[in-house]
Amino acid sequence: MPDLTSMAVIIPSLNEAQSLRELLPMLQQMYPGQVLVCDNGSTDDTRQIVEQAGATWVYEPQRGYGAACYAGMRALADDMTVVVFLDADLSDDPTLLPDLCAPILDDTYDFVVGTRVPHLRQPGSMTFPQRFANAMFPVIIKLGWRYAYSDLGPFRAIRRTSLDVINMQDRAYGWTIEMQIRAVELGLRICELPVSYRKRPRGPSKISGTIRGVLLAAYWITRTCGGLWLTRHRRIKKHELHT
Repeated sequence: MPDLTSMAVIIPSLNEAQSLRELLPMLQQMYPGQVLVCDNGSTDDTRQIVEQAGATWVYEPQRGYGAACYAGMRALADDMTVVVFLDADLSDDPTLLPDLCAPILDDTYDFVVGTRVPHLRQPGSMTFPQRFANAMFPVIIKLGWRYAYSDLGPFRAIRRTSLDVINMQDRAYGWTIEMQIRAVELGLRICELPVSYRKRPRGPSKISGTIRGVLLAAYWITRTCGGLWLTRHRRIKKHELHT
């Protein structure tokens, strides 16, 4: 297993205390440099569980997946060189974390996306809206940016310096697709790594499990894609002037 002491794990979380009770000890066994649980306004005992596990509790009352992730970025220690984003609900297998980080640590890639390939997905682990979005939005990226992703998986690892250059702006559900589009624009070395995916063991998803969540996610992802497409030439030109 690679040395993960220079890796930070950012976990956006909203009322996922019971899942965190199982997830955090699994992560600590891999000796990461930081584990940051970004509490997006939980009303359960998230903070107590996080602190008992020896992780760092980061409070972000502004609701939004991107807002929680960004709060974690602000709390990163200076010596962290790889940043992993992992959902708190145990849908992803945290033991695959070294596999995501290894291509960055050995300087083969800058950005690794955990791709939830069909044959590794537990039946029922992705709802129809999730499957539809993961078919549609990679097509949009391919049409607009000429890069063929196969998933918008939230389990991902990125080089810290690359993340800083991306300068993430989204604070809602467009976070994952913004990162993937900007990685293409910046010419990062991108890898998609097949990962397993299972049904969340406790309750429905707060996004894909409700009609409101699905509609909000679709709106923000579409809005993010549209905004990035309309401004892409300006950003690419600016990047070229600085390289």
